Amino acid sequence: MIQVSSTFQRRWRFLLQGWQGVDWLLMGLPVALVAFATLVISSIQRNMGTPELSWNHGWLGVLGILVALWIARLRYEHLLQWQWVIYAVTNVTLLLVMFIGTIGSGAQSWINVGNLYIQPSEFAKISIIITLAAALSGPRAGSLLGVAKALAIVALPWGLVFIQPDLGTSLVFGAITLVMLYWANVNLGWLLLMGSPLVAALLFHFSLPVWLLWSLAMGITAWMTLPWRLFSTVIATAVNLIAGKVGDVFWGLLHDYQKDRLILFLDPDKDPLGGGYHLIQSRIAIGAGELWGRGLGEGTQTQLSFIPEQHTDFVFSAIGEEWGFIGAIAVLVVFWLICLRLVIIAQNAKDDFGSLLAVGVLSMILFQVIVNVGMTIGLAPITGIPLPWVSYGRASMLTNFIALGIVESVANYRRRLKFTD
Repeated sequence: MIQVSSTFQRRWRFLLQGWQGVDWLLMGLPVALVAFATLVISSIQRNMGTPELSWNHGWLGVLGILVALWIARLRYEHLLQWQWVIYAVTNVTLLLVMFIGTIGSGAQSWINVGNLYIQPSEFAKISIIITLAAALSGPRAGSLLGVAKALAIVALPWGLVFIQPDLGTSLVFGAITLVMLYWANVNLGWLLLMGSPLVAALLFHFSLPVWLLWSLAMGITAWMTLPWRLFSTVIATAVNLIAGKVGDVFWGLLHDYQKDRLILFLDPDKDPLGGGYHLIQSRIAIGAGELWGRGLGEGTQTQLSFIPEQHTDFVFSAIGEEWGFIGAIAVLVVFWLICLRLVIIAQNAKDDFGSLLAVGVLSMILFQVIVNVGMTIGLAPITGIPLPWVSYGRASMLTNFIALGIVESVANYRRRLKFTD
């Protein structure tokens, strides 16, 4: 009997040997989100005539966790050898979208392969994180040359995604880049200067005096942080002054529905039956949930399908109505715990590459949560960014679990290697 027990223990230890360093709390939290989202989507679909949605979401979550566990066993350092292959494949698929892509929700973002729709822009997020982490973990990553290299890496896939046009994903790229540059100890003044033209373009339309003061402030920032002070100051000031007019040009390139998404959140009642409809119905639903919610399957806005895309981009509205303030806060607490674990893994990683991978995933998840929740309550433009692990979407779900697996690999192998390894 003792021998059988000992044999069982050895086999069990051998089975778990590849996951000894895995952060099981981080692994379990997304699983809880998927299970909860499956329940929410099953309630939503009652009047949608699509009973398969909740099952698909649940089974895709099971597949995702298996993928994450498999990746967690692999050494993340091997990604350094494959970074440019991953980057090249990503850009090729983004190029293919332009020629053979399928249009949906106003964007040409999907490739149809045997009735299976693949969204390359979702997987491009992982590619950006891997390639940037490799570039910023090298020598002189925090120098101007290192920053220029990082921006050049992001520029191609960002441009290909932006012209689809997929504004939401292009914003995610920007968030990932800025946070990873910050973690790589890039001068804060440089990061401010990088984002300053966008701010200048916005200020130009709202307040000319503030726009002029902002341009002057950016000139002072360049004088204090960049070499060739006089030249840098003139260039930084000029760029911000010109950005106002250039902003008009880029504004003209956006589609009407994108313009509505960007400005109508400020006053959705200007177009209550058009661009402002989503937000108005979403706020009604969340407000109707009050403290404890109306109950599963009892939300009027949800069950009568007043909220468009309520199983994807606006799933948080359904949570707010049927589960109330308590349910919505519980979901946000789970995301807070996920972000906390990601920060801890980034701090305890054995090398800069692993730390940057964890921070890149953190920025991707955190930005999407802030924007998605913000757009459902009227604090952010409607950009079509899904809520990680909760919104229905195959590509998004797999992308998030792949990212989770990479971070778990960083945690799993965070102990420094011995010379005998």
